[in-house]
Amino acid sequence: GDVLDNYLRTDGVWILTRNKQIYKTNNENECAEKCEAERNFNCRAFLFTRKVLQCLTLAENSKMAVTFTSADAVLYEKKIYLLQCKRGIGMDYRGSEAKTQKGIPCQKWAEKTPHNPNYTPEKHPNAELDENYCRNPDGDENGPWCYTTDPATRFDYCNISECEGQCMQCNGEDYHGEVSRTQSGLECQLWDAQEPHMHGFTPKHFPEKDLKMNYCRNPDGDLRPWCFTTSPTKRWEYCNIPSCTAHPPASGLGSQCLSGKGEDYRGRIAITELGNACQRWNTQFPHRHGWIPNRYPCKGLEENYCRNPDGEKRPWCYTVNSSVRWEYCAIPSCDGTQQRTAGMSNVPAQIPLSEECYRGRGQSYRGTTSTTVSGKKCQAWNSMFPHRHEKTPDRFPDADLRENYCRNPDGDNSPWCFTTDPSVSWEYCNLKRCDDYTHE
Repeated sequence: GDVLDNYLRTDGVWILTRNKQIYKTNNENECAEKCEAERNFNCRAFLFTRKVLQCLTLAENSKMAVTFTSADAVLYEKKIYLLQCKRGIGMDYRGSEAKTQKGIPCQKWAEKTPHNPNYTPEKHPNAELDENYCRNPDGDENGPWCYTTDPATRFDYCNISECEGQCMQCNGEDYHGEVSRTQSGLECQLWDAQEPHMHGFTPKHFPEKDLKMNYCRNPDGDLRPWCFTTSPTKRWEYCNIPSCTAHPPASGLGSQCLSGKGEDYRGRIAITELGNACQRWNTQFPHRHGWIPNRYPCKGLEENYCRNPDGEKRPWCYTVNSSVRWEYCAIPSCDGTQQRTAGMSNVPAQIPLSEECYRGRGQSYRGTTSTTVSGKKCQAWNSMFPHRHEKTPDRFPDADLRENYCRNPDGDNSPWCFTTDPSVSWEYCNLKRCDDYTHE
């Protein structure tokens, strides 16, 4: 496979480290090859800068060194060094645990006091006996161990958990591990706390999302697990959780008909219910969007087939019609009942006639329009992707913030919504005031 499959990529992050080598390369793959071939030290990560095509191989990763933002940089970290858990007896464990199960600090493998070691970096160069990290160079069935700094105890085992649950499939929506720090090392805020950040993602409101303690989770279908942080100046941040496999599960096993909201639909219908052909998911024309297939490997975003990657009412797609951003698709139901089709009505499904207008400023509007004035799709109120916000259903219990319907919870000029376009935070909705209509 691709050499980059063994690395976790993070855009816009720089690592501050003294132990590095600088090379000139043309792309990330060449930089990865420099990291694999590095002989000056054990390369755990590399940085690539797009503008000057500079490659920095690093002896440290984000778990070992300080990180900060750098717009032009891309950080690639070897996944094996990010795993703070062991597989089997842990002969390939390369994490940074450095104390025994009793809490005694480990002796450095290269040192000879207080214990003269049999296992040294020179004798076992492939065991990566770095610093004083727990390792299992001799295949001990009890797992990773180390020589201790206690003269009375030559060696002891390390308390390292099994890897199950410590890596993520797809975008980590089913991740149930116990990582509780962000990619820059900030401690996560408890999900049931509202300090230092108020939010709507409470265990009470999302009982099915496993919002335990302050563990990183992905309750809103974001790119990967994240959490609110305990830093007052940083509302939220992604967590660095490695993928369980280099390649995502095949998406061709889904349903060929509509059941529920159709999130598992993997059929080949590629036309909307109003007859518009669908835009290919891997293109940004005529409509720019954030549903890029390689970012969401398990959503089935193949070709231009109708899909429901965001928990909408049913499958939809962007259209090739530049004046119509997106529309729902007519998918045959698995129970044999037929959906309404475009020929039955010229009114879009999400706009009932009785609710196609609003009165006053629209604070009482309770219709189901979910399209903005420029044709953008509305973001669900209980979602934080692509835009994080505080207009959540629990904070505005009387505003009826259901689904992604246009509403006016804050007394603005008219109903509005956050949009699913990452570059446009919000817009007013495609609605008219009721008294703007003329009656014949």
